[in-house]
Amino acid sequence: MENRADIGIIGALEDEVAGLISMLSEHGCERLGSVELHTGGLFGKRVVVCRSGVGKVFAALAAEAMIIGYAPSLIVNTGVGGALDKCLNTGDVVIATSLVQHDMDTSPLGDPKGLVSGINKIYFDTDARAVKILEAAAAEQGIHAISGRIASGDRFVASAKEKRRILSDFSASACEMEGAAIAQVAYVNDTPFAVIRAISDSADGEASMDYQSFLPLAVRSSLALTLALIEKY
Repeated sequence: MENRADIGIIGALEDEVAGLISMLSEHGCERLGSVELHTGGLFGKRVVVCRSGVGKVFAALAAEAMIIGYAPSLIVNTGVGGALDKCLNTGDVVIATSLVQHDMDTSPLGDPKGLVSGINKIYFDTDARAVKILEAAAAEQGIHAISGRIASGDRFVASAKEKRRILSDFSASACEMEGAAIAQVAYVNDTPFAVIRAISDSADGEASMDYQSFLPLAVRSSLALTLALIEKY
């Protein structure tokens, strides 16, 4: 495939991908459907980057367009999220080992919460090699990171009560709004994937109060590990 990329990067927000796009050599840009995709070289690899927009539908659109257009060997979803694990502080990182959609719920029909109908999966496992690279990079860079499950849903989870519910249902370390949708698209397309979330708000606090203040710090942490993964994968 002429347009094949080594690694694809998806972030929901401009802040989450702008720094990466600015580093690309021989920068190109094209639109596939509604998705704008930036291409170029980084660390000797061909990379494709896009800002998906917020939420699971936009994330899924971005992942499908990226796979159809560039068939990357690995898709990386990078960005910020909210802590569910009380050991996490702002700027810490969760390296996803699996993803779940916390708002996917057909339990009134007798299904377990989080089950994705049609493929009968609740949890989507990330690429083990990518996880190891990210864990080593975090240790080398002095970034406090844990590996664990991330829960996604089309809701900005702001209250401590809601965070406790997601933790109880799915034993997740962090929550956000895109990763599990990208994981599902990658899974059905047989594409390895990784998800990185830097923490922008605490497990006990009100997320809406923390988010804007700590977003830049969280973005720096996620970008640092994303770059390390691109270089070493």
